[in-house]
Amino acid sequence: MGKNESSHRCWQRLLKTAAALTVVLSLGTTTLTACGSDSSSSVTTSQKQKTKPDASQKAAKEKARKEAAQKKRAAAKAKEKAAKEAAAKKAALAKAAAAKAKTTAEQNLANLSYHGTQTIDVNGGKPTFTAADLSTQHGTWQRFADLDGLNRATDAEALMNKAMMPTAEREPLTWDPTGWHNKKLKSGYLYNRSHLIGYQLTGQNNNPKNLMTGTRSLNSPEMLRFEDDIAYFMKTNPSAYVRYSVRPVYKGNNLLASGVHMMAEDVGASGLSFNVYIFNVEDGVTINYADGTSVVSASESAPAGTTQPASGSTTNASAAPASGAAHTTTQRGDMNTASAGKIVGNRNSHIYHVPGQSGYRMNSSNAVYFDTEQQAQAAGYRKALR
Repeated sequence: MGKNESSHRCWQRLLKTAAALTVVLSLGTTTLTACGSDSSSSVTTSQKQKTKPDASQKAAKEKARKEAAQKKRAAAKAKEKAAKEAAAKKAALAKAAAAKAKTTAEQNLANLSYHGTQTIDVNGGKPTFTAADLSTQHGTWQRFADLDGLNRATDAEALMNKAMMPTAEREPLTWDPTGWHNKKLKSGYLYNRSHLIGYQLTGQNNNPKNLMTGTRSLNSPEMLRFEDDIAYFMKTNPSAYVRYSVRPVYKGNNLLASGVHMMAEDVGASGLSFNVYIFNVEDGVTINYADGTSVVSASESAPAGTTQPASGSTTNASAAPASGAAHTTTQRGDMNTASAGKIVGNRNSHIYHVPGQSGYRMNSSNAVYFDTEQQAQAAGYRKALR
């Protein structure tokens, strides 16, 4: 029995040990499950924590990108603005330099002395317009500078074409430019009211800013021949342009210009280009340019009893025709046919007018003068109906 009891106790110890092992194993499984659960929870939380910073970083990067793009655009705008300002400053300096050069050149022209050649080339006859001056971006235009402090016309500039040429006949002129002290000579009147830009080119007429006191010879044939060249060019090249500049040249505070500086250059075609200076002189007459008064030599003086024109009158720019002969005028200045007492015809329409008719007071380079109606008719002209 002692042996059996000992064996029984041994089995009991084994069973307790097995039970204990079972409990231990059970507890281990529970612990492992719990640990696995905790680990999973920990991973999920870590992922959430990781995702949150990623979104924040992305937003920060996008914000930085936008700010960088905005700064880049601002820098580009600033650069563009600076470039425009630099270009404007450069253009202004160039314009000022050109104006200074032009003023200096014209002062030099004013100091020139007349030696028998009334028209001379400037700069070898080549115009000095800049590329900006010749631009046709804004189409045709004409600009007249304001009268200066002495009431003098100073500058007329234009970009012209055929479309600007007038079709109506020119009306009488009434404005007295500075230095207007006219006199009757043997060959006609000393002065014309001279257009800077001739009427036939743009239709500007009784505009004080476009009128100067010019001698008959300055007015025609000297200025007229250049204007006729421009008119012919525009008529034969209707889609082309002409850049034109006319500036009276005064010495100091003189009221009468010493001469006129004229430049023209074709744009869009070829065949027209000049740069000239025309002296404001008249043979046989000594002119006081300070005020326009003059002394006429005996050989040029009008016959005794000739009525001198009043200061405010519009004078006949053409010479009186020889007895029995028709006189054709190409004068571009002021003409008052009513005061001439002649028959006046229009060379284009071949119609003539007599004093008292509505179309008699003609002011046009197309005017033709006759002493009698018989002369006009013999030349192929017919009388106006009214």
